[in-house]
Amino acid sequence: MSRRMVTMIAGRVLVALATLLFVSVVVFGATQLLPGDVAQAILGQSATPEAVAGLRQALGLDAPAIQRFAAWLGGLLTGDAGVSLVSRQPVGGLIWARLSSSLLLAGIVAGISVPLALTLGITAAVWRGSLYDRAVGVVTISAVSIPEFLVATLAVLIFAVHLQWLPALSFMPRSASPLQFLRAVAMPVMSLSFVVVTQMVRMTRAAVIEAMTSPYVEMAALKGASPARIVLRHVLPNTVGAIANAVALSLSYLLGGVIIVETIFNYPGIAKLMVDSVSMRDMPVVQACAIVFCAVYLLLVTCADIVAILSNPRLRHA
Repeated sequence: MSRRMVTMIAGRVLVALATLLFVSVVVFGATQLLPGDVAQAILGQSATPEAVAGLRQALGLDAPAIQRFAAWLGGLLTGDAGVSLVSRQPVGGLIWARLSSSLLLAGIVAGISVPLALTLGITAAVWRGSLYDRAVGVVTISAVSIPEFLVATLAVLIFAVHLQWLPALSFMPRSASPLQFLRAVAMPVMSLSFVVVTQMVRMTRAAVIEAMTSPYVEMAALKGASPARIVLRHVLPNTVGAIANAVALSLSYLLGGVIIVETIFNYPGIAKLMVDSVSMRDMPVVQACAIVFCAVYLLLVTCADIVAILSNPRLRHA
């Protein structure tokens, strides 16, 4: 690894950390602007102003915003996200219990979406202009225009209401069998994969077509290399960075889609926890969930940048 590559990777990591710090300021400020009062929500509308003021003081909500932000950020840096204002349980424990479910769902979606999308995108690029390429293009362009909530709603209407093949809600008891688990996550996985695959196919196809029009690919074709050899030896190794970016950006759509899908299917993940906490004005949980989403997005993008740097042959000997 050359010194220039190390410098560029370190720069990407520092930018990601600075972005996360800026996002933490925005998240904390945005949650302070949300309407409603958690003390009033806990005590109810019939509570007296004195009782509300006393609870706000007990919860530390009467301290200045800068002081609360400094305490919250210091806690995050030490691994302490605070205590839920509603359940009085550690926020870290609440998030970890739900995060494992969301990571499992995201892992299944990625395991299905990435191979399928890369296969469709690469083959469509290799056979560009063919009937197959046009069919893939029409399907992906049509699918990418459909929002996640509509995909999830149609899945419920078709597979749960009309055909009655799958449950409408993702309820999974602790003693669930593998078949019950698959039935519970089938529609959330289907809805998320539908959106992720369409985005990834379009970006992968564009990256491979750009590489196939490069001079070194044309030279390999003139030398009599077979199409398979051209793709495997010349095209794909030079599109690793672009494909990694396509995968990372497509998987980042999970962060938005999972909020909608978990809410519609009542899936017990971190996005559902965040939505429920917003309705209860449980700001420590909302803030921690938002930071987790932002951190995952920055991790995906940063990893894609690092892969692009490492796969760039011009930087290896710089």
